[in-house]
Order: sequence, then C-alpha cells, then structure tokens
Amino acid sequence: MASTRQTRSRKSVKTRDTSPSSDEDTREVGKKGNGTVVTTLEESEPTENIFLFWPNIIGYCRVVLAIASLYYMPLHPRTCSLLYSISCLLDALDGYAARAFEQSTRFGAVLDMVTDRCTTSCLLVFLSSAFPRWAIIFQGLIALDFSSHYMHMYTTLVVGGADSSHKNIDKSQSWLLNQYYSNKNVLFVFCALNELFFIALYLLSFSSPLLSSHLIKSVEESSGGFIQPGAPVNTSLLRQLFPDPFSAAALEIARANKMDSAVPWALAGISFPIMAAKQFINVVQLVKASKLLAVVDVKSRKAKGLPRKAKNA
Repeated sequence: MASTRQTRSRKSVKTRDTSPSSDEDTREVGKKGNGTVVTTLEESEPTENIFLFWPNIIGYCRVVLAIASLYYMPLHPRTCSLLYSISCLLDALDGYAARAFEQSTRFGAVLDMVTDRCTTSCLLVFLSSAFPRWAIIFQGLIALDFSSHYMHMYTTLVVGGADSSHKNIDKSQSWLLNQYYSNKNVLFVFCALNELFFIALYLLSFSSPLLSSHLIKSVEESSGGFIQPGAPVNTSLLRQLFPDPFSAAALEIARANKMDSAVPWALAGISFPIMAAKQFINVVQLVKASKLLAVVDVKSRKAKGLPRKAKNA
C-alpha cells in the first residue's frame, strides 16, 4: 500500500479545460500543494491569417497601383492620374470590406494610413520639382500631414490604450474632429477632393506653360543645342529614359503628352476650398493632440512627485 501511494504521488496528471467559456489557446498551471503537476496544454484551433483578410488584400492592391502611378508620373500624366485615382478610391472600398466581412484589424488601419501618407507625399515631392517656386509650400504640407497624424495616433494610444481608434473623437475634445471622423461621407469627400486638388496641379504641370518650369522646354533648350539632321540617335528608348528622366528624349515625350485643356484648372478651382479646409483640420488635429498629450504629461509628473520642491533650510 505504501509503495502504491508513492507511485501515485509521482504521477503527472494532465487536465484539459473543456468549458465553453474558455477562449485561451494555451493554459499553464504551476505545481500544486499535494505535489501534482499540471502540464501545459495547447488547443488545436486554426489561427486566422490577418495578412490575407480582404481589406488588407485591397490595401496591397493600393500599394501596387500607387507604385505604378509613380513609375508613369514623370512622362505619362493620363496613365499616372488614372492609376493614382483608382488607388485613392480603393481607400473607401477597404473600409466597406472590413465592415462587411467583420475583418477590421489594427494592421489594416495602419496599412491604410501609411499608404495614404506615402502616396500623397510622393505626389507632393513631384510637385515640388515641377513648381520649384512653390516647393516650400509642398514641403510644409508634407510635414504637416505626417506630424498631425503621427501626433494624433500616438496620443490616441497613450490616452485610450491599444484598443482605441483614432477616429473615435469625443465632442468635448473637438467638435470639428468629431464631425470629420464620425461622418464617413464627410471624411470621404474631404480626402477625395484633397487628392483631386494635387492631381489637378500635377496635370497643370503638363498643360500650362505659365506654371510648368521644365516639362515644356524644347529639345534645344534642354540639351543645350540643336540636333543636326542625320546625326546618329540612340534607338534604345529605355537607355534614353531611365538614366535621366528629364533628358531631351524624355522631354519630347512629355511635350507630346502635354494637355492643352481647361479641365485641370476647373478641378483645381473646385477642390481648392476643401483642400484648404483639410489642411486647417490637420492643424487643429496637431494642436489638440499636443495639448492632450501635455495634460497626460502633467498628470504623470504629478504622480511621480515632480517637480520636487526644495526643502526649507
């Protein structure tokens, strides 16, 4: 009997939590007081692949279209504008897919925001080179866009925690930001017309000699001389385009693609007020996030007993 009890005390007992309320994949329990050891258990439940969710697949398509538009940007305004516009319009589709398939994820939200910031910045970089006189304005817009969204996202995580969303803005914090983020139609119109204004400026660089600084130059102006009849010409189009996007051959293609139309002017005039309003919202977002983060810092310093008061001598 004694040997039997000793054998039982050395046995390891494996348990399994079969209760329907348990949603943990693994469960660990330490050594119990009577010597019984409970081993680690793993439930064989399939793991979801977040990267293959439909909203994220749409996000990848946006990235591919954006890269393709950048490839065509220096010389092919129509193709670039079409690809860029489709990439922007898919921004609304991924949100609809996330709600329809119940596949809203933090990764998808960050992918969406990063794609928006990067594509707009790349377009503004091109505009800075197309309109060097206004380069400081485009550089300032890039800085404002990145700083306001980064500050807003960081403040949201600090104040609300990891489960909070940057679109959940209380009216007490900012009525303007609450209306901007809570109404999906307003958010879509502001984002779409903001991009439309920059696309219109991009098209104007190919249509108006009053604005474009280099894409309308002739071959003689860009190459520094005249091309003599019968002179040998390099027939490799790739070698002419890729080494120097603004070479004589490239500029000739740009002049061939030049659009003498009033449409870009009309698009720029219609979308300018919304673009300006969105930049104002970015400023408000940056200021509000900065103030809220400062309040958090004050509370944190007070909890730590800072600033330390000098002891009376």
